[in-house]
Amino acid sequence: MNFATFDLNLLRVLDALLREGSTVKAGERLGMSQSAVSGALARLRHALGDQLFVRHGQGLRPTDYAVSLSLPLNAELARLEALLAPAAFDPAASTMSFKLAGADFFAEMLMPELAQKLRITAPQMRMQLIDLVPNSYLDSLERYEADMALMPDLDFPEWTDRRPLFHSSYAVIAAADNPVLAGAGAQPGDVLDMDLFCEMGHLLFSPEGKHAAAGDAALARVGRSRRVVMTMPVFSGICRVVGESELISLIPRQLAERLAPSQNLAIYKPPMPIEPALIVGVWHKRSTDNPAHRWMRGVIADILLPLNEGERPVPV
Repeated sequence: MNFATFDLNLLRVLDALLREGSTVKAGERLGMSQSAVSGALARLRHALGDQLFVRHGQGLRPTDYAVSLSLPLNAELARLEALLAPAAFDPAASTMSFKLAGADFFAEMLMPELAQKLRITAPQMRMQLIDLVPNSYLDSLERYEADMALMPDLDFPEWTDRRPLFHSSYAVIAAADNPVLAGAGAQPGDVLDMDLFCEMGHLLFSPEGKHAAAGDAALARVGRSRRVVMTMPVFSGICRVVGESELISLIPRQLAERLAPSQNLAIYKPPMPIEPALIVGVWHKRSTDNPAHRWMRGVIADILLPLNEGERPVPV
């Protein structure tokens, strides 16, 4: 037999014939017609150089050679089925490491609850949150440096998959005792006066040190600009500085509401419309059907999807 040209599908036919002893019943087992099974049997006989089955009454009786193949063939087919079937995933026994790329927003809004969830359901897993470096997040996914990135939605390349998680609108934060806002009679929850908003010093979140972001584009659409006097790469630092200074900052609403009570912050509404960012999870397609990766994506989504409360619906 020339194994290089042998059709391995014929082994399934041989196994079915050995089990059923009939071309009709073997066809029913495999979803094939009787004539197709008979044709496959003829090819098997030619390839293996043995009759394999002889007619006996209404059925087929295997030759000695066919009988010798029965048990090892069944074992090999079962082994191949197990090899090719998706592996079962047990989070309680898993020792996987999962590397997540995202801004420090997720250190506050995701990681505490995720840590508690993993402690209970997957105590041996290791989770890493790494900085989402602008302009290189796709390289990280492609080179296996990150298993998933959490970031604003973009026009991603076709080798990625994504899942929308929540919309993030914007809020203005200031120190609860900010004298400029107090002097202007602004109350927490108010829409800030446009002139006041543009004149006050702004602290901008920018990992790469840029002096403009979504808020500046929104201001430009109404013919205005603001005074950015400082940039920082982490939201935690922004909240700390704003709470101890006269600066204000435009940050995600959910984070502002989470940190305001503990960081001496008051929350205001921006004076111009700003399109909420759609935050998505994005990963390399190679991991889409990985059971462990799929489980972790589900856990992360369960924590982040509620952040969309009060926002427009998340697209399917």
